Amino acid sequence: MRANYLFTSESVAEGHPDKVCDRISDEIVDLVYREAAKTGVNPWGVRIACETLATTNRVVIAGEVRLPPSLMKKDKDGKDVINPSKFKAAARRAIKDIGYEQDGFHWKKAKIDVLLHSQSADIAQGVDSAADQQGDEGAGDQGIMFGYACRETPDLMPAPIYYSHKILQLLAVARKKGDGEVAKLGPDAKSQVTVRYVDGKPSEATSIVLSTQHLDESWDSKKVRAVVEPYIREALGELKIADDCKWYINPTGKFVIGGPDGDAGLTGRKIIVDTYGGAAPHGGGAFSGKDTTKVDRSAAYAARYLAKNVVAAGLADRCTIQLSYAIGVAQPLSIYVDLHGTGKGVSEDQVEAAIRENMDLSPSGIRRHLDLNKPIYAKTSAYGHFGRKAGRDGSFSWERTDLVKALKEAVKTKAAA
Repeated sequence: MRANYLFTSESVAEGHPDKVCDRISDEIVDLVYREAAKTGVNPWGVRIACETLATTNRVVIAGEVRLPPSLMKKDKDGKDVINPSKFKAAARRAIKDIGYEQDGFHWKKAKIDVLLHSQSADIAQGVDSAADQQGDEGAGDQGIMFGYACRETPDLMPAPIYYSHKILQLLAVARKKGDGEVAKLGPDAKSQVTVRYVDGKPSEATSIVLSTQHLDESWDSKKVRAVVEPYIREALGELKIADDCKWYINPTGKFVIGGPDGDAGLTGRKIIVDTYGGAAPHGGGAFSGKDTTKVDRSAAYAARYLAKNVVAAGLADRCTIQLSYAIGVAQPLSIYVDLHGTGKGVSEDQVEAAIRENMDLSPSGIRRHLDLNKPIYAKTSAYGHFGRKAGRDGSFSWERTDLVKALKEAVKTKAAA
């Protein structure tokens, strides 16, 4: 491990074109779970993989679903087809909440196409029929997923992504409150923080980048910095800003045209922003728009949950966990743990054994353990899926540290044996 180095991570705001699409896709996931609960449909049967494309006053929602009857209607031939009205309404609510009421992208004026269709029978067979054969549902796809935790921040996240998210979150809250000049900022923004590490620990910010949309066309970079700098300093809080820190605030100058009007957006294009800012590996699969039979989402949550509990238990200062799956197969093909040389008297083998002993990592086991069959996903779509506070509604359950005691006991037992 290097002791002294610079590392950079970026974040993007909820109004970034790709994040608009992530939000709409996750609103659709929540809608399906909500309608299932409302109409007495078993949430275990919910299936959705929803992609969204956004451009100038146009939104296209596509993908495959298995829907509750309340989201269906009869066509002229009496066949059941998807009723687009509730999906369109969910998308408009999301766009409005983000704050888009601009000529080029407006929550009320944008044309929305819903091109969802029934789930592939072949994929359904891999997930559903596997339960009959194995006693548990199979993974919705093959793939590898990673989880990570470290002691750099209170939420056990890497410092660069933690602070990059925090800058944009504070600005979004202030913008929506509508107090003073900060209310003239637009929804689209990107941040980037470079952190100097000394002896392996975050020491100071050496560069800060922020590009944010503004609605007042007379503003220049200097004016934008005057408005946003207090929020940046508040966000960085305990992290020192280096005396020679380089500030790049709207470095191209004016940024009025933004969001999907300025650049097309697509679900799933900000996966590193969604996870650890490049400080840890990523399996490659996106999260937003997917129900939790898709291990791209659920197993990534489980891996973060386990890594965070390993670090919170004091077993290591850093932990990376990899899980792998095959479509239609319930249990993971492999579990890999790397403590990066920071283990506290425990080996990776012992931690792997403790994990297997304390959590069923089949898709249904993960869904049960983390209680994932709920409409809790829209709020994950911006500012990261990890390093967030577990909510009373069951959101961010993978951020709990309720497995600490069990992991400690399991490792202790293995060591004694």
